[in-house]
Amino acid sequence: METLFSGIQPSGIPTIGNYIGALKQFRDVQEDYDCFFCIVDQHAITVPQDRLKLRKQTRQLAAIYLASGIDPEKSTLFIQSEVPAHVQASWMLTTISSIGELERMTQFKDKAQKQTEGIPAGLLTYPPLMAADIVIYNTNIVPVGEDQKQHMELTRNLVERFNSRYNDILVKPEIRMPKVGGRVMSLQDPTRKMSKSDDNQKNFISLLDEPRLAAKKIKSTVTDSDGIIKFDRENKPGISNLLSIYAGLTDKTIDELEAQYKDSNYGTFKGDLAEVVENFLTDFQEKYESFYNSEELDDILDLGRDKAQKASFKTLKKMERAMGLGRKRK
Repeated sequence: METLFSGIQPSGIPTIGNYIGALKQFRDVQEDYDCFFCIVDQHAITVPQDRLKLRKQTRQLAAIYLASGIDPEKSTLFIQSEVPAHVQASWMLTTISSIGELERMTQFKDKAQKQTEGIPAGLLTYPPLMAADIVIYNTNIVPVGEDQKQHMELTRNLVERFNSRYNDILVKPEIRMPKVGGRVMSLQDPTRKMSKSDDNQKNFISLLDEPRLAAKKIKSTVTDSDGIIKFDRENKPGISNLLSIYAGLTDKTIDELEAQYKDSNYGTFKGDLAEVVENFLTDFQEKYESFYNSEELDDILDLGRDKAQKASFKTLKKMERAMGLGRKRK
């Protein structure tokens, strides 16, 4: 069975866009892959974090993974900082990375421009840590969006470089892009991706939003003026985004929804979608609360940590031996 790895930062509550584009798919792929789902809290501290808030959001994200359908008996769910191999392998990959290729990363350039008190070195060395996350589990498949594609290309380059210098030790991962419709856009500006860090609360729906408030956000979304319910990302980004959300939260395809609402207006469509979103969040949050407030969550994370440590140890030791680190016992 091939191995799949994915990590999400606990830097905020995921949106319904994160659910449709990633979490929902994770629930399905765990039947076909040996899955490692990681809460990447060490990536989160590349920018300043409140320690109490970070710990709370880490626990929240773990409960959200489980509420989304991740089965700890089928998948490994764990916290990055609890498995030391991530940082150990990251340093080894950092030593074979060049400053030039790290500085060319678009996310580094974007985030560096926002810093007012100096650029943290962690923003620059973020990609080798991401690469380490992946390679220590002999990962075959990494599901990523467009915003991480450049980092994945660097990961593949680092694997080739390491293998060329130190024999073929690391598995070169393949990039798996989300399915069509996996990219959910901002509710008020459907030309931009929905983001949990958006300053305008009306632009996104958090998985922990009050369900009735989320329904109101749907009803006030931006659409065009022609009133035709048809998927056309270029000419009708607003209604196309809503169709993607509707399809993502139900068993219906976009084609089926277009046929269902062929003779309806935007008001009716938005009203129905608002009800779908409200019902989804109500059910989701009940599952979330049952995990978040239970001792079982800690047991699951302990189990995941132990499984991840065991799985990563062999690759880490191979990397260390290949680079000449430590002692070699006779």
